Amino acid sequence: MNPGAVYAISSSMVMPARPNWLPPSHISTISSCEFRIRCSISGRVDSGADQSRKITKKVKNRDQQLWKKRDSAGSGTKALNLVRIVSELPNEKVAVYGALDKWTAWETEFPLIAAAKALQILRKKAQWQRVIQVAKWMLSKGQGDTMGTYDTLLLAFDMDGRVDEAETLWGMVLHIHQRSIPKRLFARMISLYDHHDKQNGMIEVFADMEELGIRPDEDTVRKVARAFKMLGDKEKQKLVLQRYLPDWKYIHFNGERVRVRRNKWAGD
Repeated sequence: MNPGAVYAISSSMVMPARPNWLPPSHISTISSCEFRIRCSISGRVDSGADQSRKITKKVKNRDQQLWKKRDSAGSGTKALNLVRIVSELPNEKVAVYGALDKWTAWETEFPLIAAAKALQILRKKAQWQRVIQVAKWMLSKGQGDTMGTYDTLLLAFDMDGRVDEAETLWGMVLHIHQRSIPKRLFARMISLYDHHDKQNGMIEVFADMEELGIRPDEDTVRKVARAFKMLGDKEKQKLVLQRYLPDWKYIHFNGERVRVRRNKWAGD
């Protein structure tokens, strides 16, 4: 039966008035019958409404998702295959780039996840020349333009002693991504200059940090202060330590962590 029709019947149904001459026992019997009839009709209406809700319930359409997720299935195997390929090649740009192009020849889209994993594997193995080759190849394809790739490439330049290339890359990153460069990338460049005794370069990068309002970490502050000291500018050394080092530090004393005041002038 149609739920709407049941509801119409129930709403239009009017019970006749009870005669006054009926005894009380008969009146109570009639009242109980009316109650059962109304409950029965109400139950049918509710069940019909529930059925209509079930019928009109929306079914989620999975085809409506317009975004496309990059498939990472098998990326680990692809990354290991890439590491094996480049490790067996001579240290020649043409040979390496040709092998990398063959590695992606049958891919419908660039395997960015696999290439990034391969880059991290080469980094852990300290194969810095291969890291540089793979990272440069990725960037030449317009892929991997991330701060993580730049950080890995700067580290590889540092470890391979290629300071000039690091400076070229840093200048490009600073020009394009000036307002979005993270603190760790500034720290990476300052560490590179520190490893190769280029104090003026350290101070220049530190000046860019101050101009952009990026607060350096404690290790970077110590390196810059040491650079000012080596250049004979003790006033700026003291100023950097006082401005950026916190007033307090924590040490372990008798198995407990104790807060003590820092001696900034001593670089403590």
